[in-house]
Amino acid sequence: MSSVTAAPPTELPPTAAALPATMRAWQFTSTHHGLEKNLHLNDAAPLPPHDAKTLGKDKVLVQVLAAAVNPVDYKLAEMPVVGRMMIKTPSSPGLDFAGRVVAVGPPSSLPPPPRPSSSFPSSSGHADDLKIGQLVFGRLDQPTQFGTLAEYTLAPRSGLALVPEGVAVRDAACVGTAGLTAYKAIVPNVNAQHLASGSSSGDKKPRVFVNGGSGGTGVWSIQIAKALGCHVVATCSGRNVELCKSLGADEVVDYTKGDVVGVLRKMATSPKTTTNTNTTTTTGGDHSETEKFDLIVDNVGTSDALYWQAHHFTTPKAKYVQVGAGMSLHATLQTAMKMLWPGFLGGGRRKFHLMMVANDAATPAQFAELGGWLAQGKVRAVVDEVVRFEDAPRAFEKLKTGRARGKIVVDVAQSVTE
Repeated sequence: MSSVTAAPPTELPPTAAALPATMRAWQFTSTHHGLEKNLHLNDAAPLPPHDAKTLGKDKVLVQVLAAAVNPVDYKLAEMPVVGRMMIKTPSSPGLDFAGRVVAVGPPSSLPPPPRPSSSFPSSSGHADDLKIGQLVFGRLDQPTQFGTLAEYTLAPRSGLALVPEGVAVRDAACVGTAGLTAYKAIVPNVNAQHLASGSSSGDKKPRVFVNGGSGGTGVWSIQIAKALGCHVVATCSGRNVELCKSLGADEVVDYTKGDVVGVLRKMATSPKTTTNTNTTTTTGGDHSETEKFDLIVDNVGTSDALYWQAHHFTTPKAKYVQVGAGMSLHATLQTAMKMLWPGFLGGGRRKFHLMMVANDAATPAQFAELGGWLAQGKVRAVVDEVVRFEDAPRAFEKLKTGRARGKIVVDVAQSVTE
């Protein structure tokens, strides 16, 4: 955990008039052979435009203290033709950040934030009246030329919230895309109305299956579902079983030891009281394993059978949420079929939703709630590795292995570790 935590706005950084003319920024002009191989550190990159007209009522200039990397950071940039058309170069990658406000425009024109979907109070605030010096966290809109692997970034007010007191900067940086994705995938789908109409367990806990519980989005998925009172079953490899247990997973399926779909079907049809080689029961709870799932959150997206067979181990009104999609032709076709092929014509028999997270009017309140949960200890950030700013390309090398446990954080500012 970093030593930098939320500080009162009296600890002011330089005002907008005193900002430097240049900054250090990792930039790329090409992604040939991979983004990480084309990044170069520019020690004299211009700051993002931050005049009053550019900032307007909806943007702020943030001094980045820490950033977390996501697959979308390189996947979008590496898309042939499309990536070059969408992202103006030279460009800095990165969407997620925690940092300090250094320049603001007029008061925000955003409407008051909607009340969060869950029942937990939040101790973080919606950043509708930002002041220079306040610590904020969130994510940028995509695509962007001025990403978060730079000392300064231009952040939308619609994509940030205040860092609650006592929350470390590195932890706040981990929320961003992964935390928001998990929130949007889970919270709306386990509210009271959904449970009353679709839960297999009546007044008992809703059952949520998280495919890929140890990755950047998976670690948030498990914790958010548990914070909402769900019974959670998650998949991971054997080396990550204890991690998923520590995050609150009630049962963990080691996908390396057998067919996950087969295990789920068995759970839904045959009671089981002992642990086998594929499933580790962490708590007994008040459920039998014959109960079907009310929600599936697929953070992996590589098993087509998981969706096509979902009706065997889910309730009739269950939803299947797939987080992101592969870039291959096969993955694209499969996703299109899941979305468009109706069940009465032989397609999937559960509602399919492709989760492509984006900032919207509800995002500030959702970030505020996530920040509040961090401060209250209801959830925690899982940091796989902290990388020095000078070694930022290595963060993408590690990310591309698919073996990161939680988030990879880049310390952009030296003060994060001092």
